[in-house]
Amino acid sequence: MLKTRVQFWVALAFISAGIFPACQNVFAASAGKSHPPPGMLLIPGGEFIMGSNKTDKANKAKEFGLSKPWYLDEHPQRKIRLPDFFMDTYEVTNAQYREFVIKTNYWLPTQWEKNGYLLTREILESADVAKLRSFVTETLQLDLDARTLSKEALITTIEKRQTVLDHYPVTGVTWPNARDYCAWVKKRLPTEAEWEKAARGPHGQEFPWGSDWNPAKLNAASADNWGDGVSPVGAYPQGKSPYGIFDMAGNAMEWVQDDYQPYPGATYKSAAFTKQPSKVVRGGGWGGIGHYVIGHFYRGAYRFYLAPHSAFSDLGFRCAQDPR
Repeated sequence: MLKTRVQFWVALAFISAGIFPACQNVFAASAGKSHPPPGMLLIPGGEFIMGSNKTDKANKAKEFGLSKPWYLDEHPQRKIRLPDFFMDTYEVTNAQYREFVIKTNYWLPTQWEKNGYLLTREILESADVAKLRSFVTETLQLDLDARTLSKEALITTIEKRQTVLDHYPVTGVTWPNARDYCAWVKKRLPTEAEWEKAARGPHGQEFPWGSDWNPAKLNAASADNWGDGVSPVGAYPQGKSPYGIFDMAGNAMEWVQDDYQPYPGATYKSAAFTKQPSKVVRGGGWGGIGHYVIGHFYRGAYRFYLAPHSAFSDLGFRCAQDPR
């Protein structure tokens, strides 16, 4: 996908929109030994259960027309020991990523080129009222009658919309984008093992919240009718993980550090293991197609993979960090 620097895309977005003028958690007791940075939680070192030994006895994958077999790339279940690490409590938000884009002159997520997220008041004030009305109605598609709104009211409406977007996880970012952001904030992408431990706890529970599927505890397939599909980070506190990490199932799938490869000791073979580079994504997104509502795709052990330059509206990330 064609990328370029922020000034070009911002200008293009203005032109395209017709706006630019013609010119805490259950393990809190252990936190004292290594104080988490702001916005992060400690995942204490020790053993945890990774993967699963489940099998698709009912042949559900075939029933739903899926080419990727269920469970097999999660084999064999095993115990792994990790040292202490920190994990972001929430997925990286649009507002956090915007600071990175502006300060480093980085390229934009595709949807920002269209939704005016980076339009400043100075730019908006340079547009005439007719163009602002068109932008509010046709581009933002807000449910209001913009025909009688004043210029100030239109700008305020756009700014309120931007404030809503601030709290969403950033999506439409590639694996290199996610890696670069984490490096900029002096963090890194979590490994696949770290992500799974943070989601499942030390005992390998099925979902971040426990053993049983409960669609009320996550944003899956816009079941709660979020107008943008994605929900604000932290909107489902009842679905947080044993360590207090939010949105590790649903809302936005998350890039992790690892290439998609079989686990040590696995017998399952897949052509996807040799189609490099492919990166692992975890957690399941808010969806938009029917099979995403199946609890299978939000299990803590579930693995998926994408080419590193993939970018989707339900694909984001969070960062990890080693104690210093």
